[in-house]
Amino acid sequence: MRAFALQFYRFAIVATIAWLIRDVAVRQRIQGDSPVTTAEIVSFLPAAASLRPDDSARDGLFVLDREGRELGYVVRTQPACRDIIGYAGTTDALVVLDRDWKILGLKTHASEDTESYLKDIALDRRFLKKWNGLTWDAAAALDLKAAGIEGVSGSTMTSMAIAQSVKARLQLSRDQLAERAPLRFAWRDYALFAVIAAAGLMAFGPPAVRHRWKRPYQWALIVYVGLIAGDLLAQKILVGWTRSGIPWTTAPGLVLLAAAALLVPLTTGKPLYCHHICPHGAAQELLSHYRPARFQITLSAPVIRGLEYLPFALVFFTLTVALLALPFDLAGLEPFAAYVIRSAGVATLAVAAVGLIASFFVPQAYCRFGCPTGALLNFVRARGPTDTFSRRDFSALALVALAVALHAHYLTVLRWVQVGL
Repeated sequence: MRAFALQFYRFAIVATIAWLIRDVAVRQRIQGDSPVTTAEIVSFLPAAASLRPDDSARDGLFVLDREGRELGYVVRTQPACRDIIGYAGTTDALVVLDRDWKILGLKTHASEDTESYLKDIALDRRFLKKWNGLTWDAAAALDLKAAGIEGVSGSTMTSMAIAQSVKARLQLSRDQLAERAPLRFAWRDYALFAVIAAAGLMAFGPPAVRHRWKRPYQWALIVYVGLIAGDLLAQKILVGWTRSGIPWTTAPGLVLLAAAALLVPLTTGKPLYCHHICPHGAAQELLSHYRPARFQITLSAPVIRGLEYLPFALVFFTLTVALLALPFDLAGLEPFAAYVIRSAGVATLAVAAVGLIASFFVPQAYCRFGCPTGALLNFVRARGPTDTFSRRDFSALALVALAVALHAHYLTVLRWVQVGL
């Protein structure tokens, strides 16, 4: 029971951090720098008390009452319709719908256009009510000319830009919901399935087979998984999936690889990905195998303890980048993108080179002292009935505290903006 509780705790740590990153990403995508406020909605839905982001292709906000019950929905036209420009700029219009997905009304949220034109539109009730009663799909398919929607006198360009952006915004979400990519398998997906199966054989197969094929298998990992396919797990891809969604239908092989990398060590204690799939790990092990013994360096215990904090620091940095959406390319933090040589950046090439050079002298140097992805996978790895709460588990609590603090900071700033502070 103790071992099970520890594994549940570690899984909960990872899941909590992932949820916090995802929640902030969704709010940032939908609310942006100019959040919609409940005060703008109460004229349509008087009981509106809060807004909840909708993590779907609609990219809008559910309108809730004080008890958390859904009253309706609101969607904004920007930034999706930023190419539809009125007289002097774009206008961000709100489309408010009821629980039956029928439009209650339109309202200007923000605009870069001429202020006097916007006032003319706000005073023209007939123009703003043209969409009232239409369903989402009906408004998306609306023929503006046939419906008699004409520009407001004196503000024709601005008002027609609003009309076009409302239709385009609703049409965009409708089409995205209807055209979800079907599950499809390409040759590289089947190849990854074969790699996962081979890794399972190398991890759990007969010792004689594993020993005989170990070196050829490692070379195959470097050539195919690294240099040909380039399908490697990294902080860049894990953070990207957490923020934007998992590509279940477009990259099923890579998704299965990530699932196996997390679940196999969680349930069996075997480091499947790090020991049997990662080409960079294979390259380091081959270096140690062919290196003359006289070149090996033995590090002292204090140095090892100090270096073991580096992967945790990199995870700490990655979490900060993910939650604050900082303009930093996480691919440069690890060496894995270096295997896709045609598009590798200088930073990732440098990390790869330094890691391999260090591993020539210290076995598996990068895996042990530099890999944040490996640290994550090692964190969830089961260690049997003798497993105990360790310093890595305390460190994980620090990561959760950081994630909660950054999430709370974002929500606080969002509330300040909403009330106009």
